[in-house]
Amino acid sequence: MNIFVASLPFSVDDQELRELFEPYGEVSSCKVIFDRDRNRSKGFGFVEMENDTEAHAAIAALHESSFEGRDIIVKIAEDRPKRNTRY
Repeated sequence: MNIFVASLPFSVDDQELRELFEPYGEVSSCKVIFDRDRNRSKGFGFVEMENDTEAHAAIAALHESSFEGRDIIVKIAEDRPKRNTRY
């Protein structure tokens, strides 16, 4: 299951995000999204967990919890809308 995490502190990196979710189960992948121009976090990221039960437990436990002084938003990631590739 792909999980969206928002309102992250800008100092958080992939490893810290992974460590936040690991107590709830196995984390397949973890990615904090960075602004290429500013080379800093955009304040959100994605966590992939294979086991849906563990993923739901992580969402329930972490949504609106405090992480490094910020209340984070944790929910199931929505599929990206398809972009029109015609020019």
